[in-house]
Amino acid sequence: MGDVDLFRASVRDPARVGGTHIGGRAPLVRSRFLPPPARFEGCFTSFYHLDLDAGEGGTVEDQLQPEWGNIRFFAGALPFAEIGASRVEACRFTATGPSSRPCRFRLGTSRMWGVGFMPLGWARFIEAEAQHLANVVCDGERHPAFARFAPLAEILCDPQASLEDQHAAILEAMDRLMRPNRDEPRIMRVHAALVAGECATVGDLADAGGMSIRTLERVCTRYFGFSPKLLMRRQRFMRSLAAFMLRDGSRWSEAIDGHYHDQAQFSREFREFMAMSPREYAALDHPILSAFVRARARAWGSAAQTLDRPAR
Repeated sequence: MGDVDLFRASVRDPARVGGTHIGGRAPLVRSRFLPPPARFEGCFTSFYHLDLDAGEGGTVEDQLQPEWGNIRFFAGALPFAEIGASRVEACRFTATGPSSRPCRFRLGTSRMWGVGFMPLGWARFIEAEAQHLANVVCDGERHPAFARFAPLAEILCDPQASLEDQHAAILEAMDRLMRPNRDEPRIMRVHAALVAGECATVGDLADAGGMSIRTLERVCTRYFGFSPKLLMRRQRFMRSLAAFMLRDGSRWSEAIDGHYHDQAQFSREFREFMAMSPREYAALDHPILSAFVRARARAWGSAAQTLDRPAR
């Protein structure tokens, strides 16, 4: 389980909200991405581990992009996180449903394990409709949809446990909890079509998935969290945002996905998905996310969870 990257995140203006580092120096981040075994193909974006050294008394503020559902376990400082009106604080195990809004967070020196659930993984592991947990962040030990993962906190939140033992515990838990789902073929076809980005309409997506529009609506809200139309718009937006973050010094006009009619349409959707304008976003520092995105792209081949293919 090798290190993917070790780098120092740059913070130009520590007073800015959205990419703020409070402390004496820029934070140090070490990120690792571990491929799930073949038996879990299509279930997880990755198992990922992050070491954050924010310095003595330091904290970092940043915001995550829209993504699939996640569970995260912390050893050290505990996070504050919010998505819209949903928020948690000082929880060692946080869980989120799929999101179409940014997740703002604040964190000090800590070690974190995360597991990202693709729609197939949601179908096999989460006994709740994704639409009911969309844009929700919660205490995973208390929420009934995620409490089945709570026993993992005993080892994943133990700073003395080895990474190898923690990784083994994740695999054991997922083997024990995984259940088949009758909609798996439909989920995989829809997910593959979304990532391919070749469908221009909901009808096209239904055809690619080999189902009626009514069935597509059910599958998407149950396992993906959102309507087919919103999912297509989110994919288009995330392709553009990831391209911008991977190109240092690029302009939005160079990153905007070709499916947008014009820059004005992109700006409207940016505000909807990130609660700010593209200009405001570009002016902020992102001491965790910017570095994490680049490391993820190098190690995993895609910069964001939503861009991961359902089968590798």
